[in-house]
This record gives sequence, structure tokens and C-alpha cells, in this order.
Amino acid sequence: MLKRKDLVGLIDVTKEEITEILDVASEMKAHLKAGEKRLSYLHGKTATILFYENSTRTRTSFELAAKYLGATVINIAAGASSVAKGETLVDTGKTLDAQLNDFLIMRHPMGGAPYLLGKTVHASVLNAGDGMNEHPTQALLDMLTMREHFGSLEGLKVAILGDIKHSRVAKSNLFGLKTMGAEVYMHAPETLIPKGIDRLGAKLCKTREEAIEGADVVMGLRIQLERQQAGNFPSLAEYADFYGVDCAALKLAKKNAIIMHPGPVNRGVELTGKVIDHDQSRIEAQVFSGIAVRMAALKLLNDYREYNKEKNV
Repeated sequence: MLKRKDLVGLIDVTKEEITEILDVASEMKAHLKAGEKRLSYLHGKTATILFYENSTRTRTSFELAAKYLGATVINIAAGASSVAKGETLVDTGKTLDAQLNDFLIMRHPMGGAPYLLGKTVHASVLNAGDGMNEHPTQALLDMLTMREHFGSLEGLKVAILGDIKHSRVAKSNLFGLKTMGAEVYMHAPETLIPKGIDRLGAKLCKTREEAIEGADVVMGLRIQLERQQAGNFPSLAEYADFYGVDCAALKLAKKNAIIMHPGPVNRGVELTGKVIDHDQSRIEAQVFSGIAVRMAALKLLNDYREYNKEKNV
């Protein structure tokens, strides 16, 4: 059982908790593959999806996960809610709490917003991405995809290349993979490497080749032009030449290495089309893993809530 009401980041999640989420996610995958999409784990529960940023993959993945578990799902677009009238995050949370929501799934442009919401409400808060901070369920689905291929995460070399500075995916993967015994190598233009990330356990590489050589996993990250100002690199074409992954660079990785990307992919920038469509690509598998992981997270948080309800905590 998880030891927390909320899942807002992986920085303090234990190896045992991550293992449990991945194990339950594997069970959820088995249900889905068997065509079982009407489970009752969350029957009578309500999950509200509150996104302050646009999303397709994450929003639909969470919505399907909650519905497959039997929950009632409410979608709120911040631009069409009282937020547009100036309502604060805390007040929005209190309103949703008063309506007896069991889960609040939130994406927010400000780092730390889910932590604040979690301290304010009785509902369980799931972080669907907060600013440049974390995106825990994305990292968990990445780890599930890796574990399914290799059997274990212990000792894997994972190369992460791209816009690390603005990537919440990179940070959550770093925290989770280090906890599970993997080694994380990163490479990006110096302007796109956050200060101090090496002190968090990342091994910074001077070249793309150094990062990819001998890697079990090669992960590209999207260039997040919407989060940065011009000047971080000369052009997308030059970025692709020096930091993107093509088939020649991929040959430096292990023969059974897999290719990953959180999506959406800028074809020809982070990864070439041939790499995206390579038979070792697991990008589509990541999408399927996402539904299973979010089902597992919702179920386990509900188990925690029910256990504490019985104990009158």
C-alpha cells in the first residue's frame, strides 16, 4: 500500500512504493488486454480533471484510467471555470472538496501547485505535470515500459537527451530511476541543462555519443519552445545535427536498446523519422503503459484512503 494521500512527485517516493505501482499497473494491463474495461475498484468515486494547460495524451489517459476503474469523471478547463474570474487555486480546491470529489488530477504551469492543493483538500491529488518541476505518472509509465522489456530497472543505463531544463519528465525519471537502481546520463546544450541536476544524481555528458554509448534506453525529450525564449540554440536544424538521435547515433547503444519519447515528438528534431518508426521504438507502448500506470495510481491511492477511513485516521 502507498504511504501517502497524494501522488505529486517521485522525489520522495520509496523503491517499495514504485515497485507496487508498477506491479499493480502490470495487473491493470492484463485486465485491459483481456478487454476488461468495466472494473469496480472506484465504483461510487468521483475524479475531477483540472488542467490549467493544454494536453491530449495525459488528459485522455487519466480520464480513461478513472472510467475503466468505475469512477465518475468530471473535466474542467481552467479557462472556462471560475479560475478565469480570478478564483485562487486554494479556493477552487475547497469548492471541489465541498462537492465530495475523491480525486483531483491537476496540471498547472507553476511548480509546486499540486503540493499546495494537496495540503488544502481532503481529496487525493495527482500531479499531471507542474511547471518545470515533476510529472510523476509519466516517469512511472516510462519505468513500466522499461521493466517490461528488460525485466528489471536495476543497473540500466538510461540516456536522456533534449530540453532537460524545461522538462518535468526528465526530473521525475531521474528521481524514479535512481531510486530503482538505474543510472541516468543526460546530454543537452548547456543552455538547456538546469543548474545542479548533477547533484541530484544525473551524469552529465559532453557529447551525444558519450551519453548513448552502451545505453539500454535512449530517450528523447521534446524541445519546449513554448517554455523558453529564443537564444538557447541557433536553430532547430543545428540542434538536430548535434543533439538529435539518428540511426547512426543509435548504433552506439546496446543492440537490444529501446527508444523512448514522452511525446509529442518533433519529427526530425529530437528523433529522426526512422528512429521514431524503428522496430526498437517503444513510443506507442508508452502510451498504453500510461493508462495502466494511472489506473494503478488511482487504485492504490483509493486503497490508502479506504484503509485510513477504517482506522478513523
